[in-house]
Amino acid sequence: MTYRSKKFHIAGIVGTLFLSFAMAKVLPSAAHKDGNAKAKLEAYIKFTQILNLIESQYVDEVNTSTLVEKALKGLMSNLDAHSAYMDTKQFKELNVQTKGEFGGLGISIGMKDGALTIIAPIEGTPADKAGLKAGDIILKINDKATLGMSIDESVNLMRGKPGTDINLTIIRKNEPKPLTFKITRDIIKIQSVYAKTIGDRILYLHITSFDQKVVDSVKKAIKAHPDAKGIVIDLRNNPGGLLDQAVGLVDMFVGKGTIVSQKGRVKGENIDYPAHEANTDTKTPIVVLVNGGSASASEIVSGALQDFKRAVIVGEKTFGKGSVQIVLPVGKTEALKLTVARYYLPSGRTIQNVGVTPDILVHPGKIDYHEDPVLLKERELKKHLRTELEKLDGKKKKKEKQKAKGKKDKNKIDEKSLYEDAQLKSAVDILKALIITKEGK
Repeated sequence: MTYRSKKFHIAGIVGTLFLSFAMAKVLPSAAHKDGNAKAKLEAYIKFTQILNLIESQYVDEVNTSTLVEKALKGLMSNLDAHSAYMDTKQFKELNVQTKGEFGGLGISIGMKDGALTIIAPIEGTPADKAGLKAGDIILKINDKATLGMSIDESVNLMRGKPGTDINLTIIRKNEPKPLTFKITRDIIKIQSVYAKTIGDRILYLHITSFDQKVVDSVKKAIKAHPDAKGIVIDLRNNPGGLLDQAVGLVDMFVGKGTIVSQKGRVKGENIDYPAHEANTDTKTPIVVLVNGGSASASEIVSGALQDFKRAVIVGEKTFGKGSVQIVLPVGKTEALKLTVARYYLPSGRTIQNVGVTPDILVHPGKIDYHEDPVLLKERELKKHLRTELEKLDGKKKKKEKQKAKGKKDKNKIDEKSLYEDAQLKSAVDILKALIITKEGK
């Protein structure tokens, strides 16, 4: 979000409206403007009448400032889920959030069908360790119901001092009753890119969020694996992040065209982000994994690569968050967070409320793993021979071998692990086919 200085002079606005209305009678050619000015004036008069009625007749005494603040909050929340009016306290908390260090849970949230929904828990954070999942609906934060609560209000409630506890009541699909999670806040430290290999030919890149190190980390991972013939980019449960990192990632694999554009009513918000030919890999086959927890920057990456026919998208439909917000200070202590533009993919389609639909739909789950009976017999024979050797060599060597056998390379994904993740298994199978096809050419 960007800050912009903008002051609102109510008296000046009303004066202008009165002047426009008066001049419209003198200048008949301005009939259309006259209609607009008259409608605006009538709306302002109605608003003032209602404020006066509430102030004079409501059962409890309320002053005009309080009423206007409540009206502004209602106005902004009804524009869209991401626009908001921030009073002095909320604006101060925003500054703490953007400049200071604070404790959190490690989740990204959004509004979906009017419900406060978890877009994704970030890997390794308190929320992830507690078992929260993408798509969970937050019903209560401690004892406070979230019905009618804005995103900013909920974030402020969940943020707090590291080491303190919070209870979230969750509604989860296919669960018969709400679930309660007790989570301890912590300073959120995120590793954004994990690089592993699958077999000898596939590089697996799991990007958990788009922080400022993503592009550099991906470049280092690719450089460290020069023998890789194909890449799986896993964007599942990635809630987004920095736009320039999303654009930079796509730019690594696309040589020309507009990666993403943003369009709004104000000309200054109309921006195109082009691809560049320099240092671009347009040949290596790519498969991208997404799900309902993939949002914003993740949707820009997957949608752009899909539009350019540069990657096969596998998994489930993404969240659908494709709008741009800026913060406009109102005076020195208050502000508006306002949606000013929407993102559009290379084909011209929007992400907002639509998301990205995978080329190949695969639901999460496991695949039954059946070992080859011939190999099983061979393994049993080896096990028998090993037992006989251990009888000769003694218990010490037996313990050493068991220890060595239990070690697993964290930088590799073995075949058995693939069967635990149906979406990843499908992505790898598709990528193998793409590699074979490319080599055939």
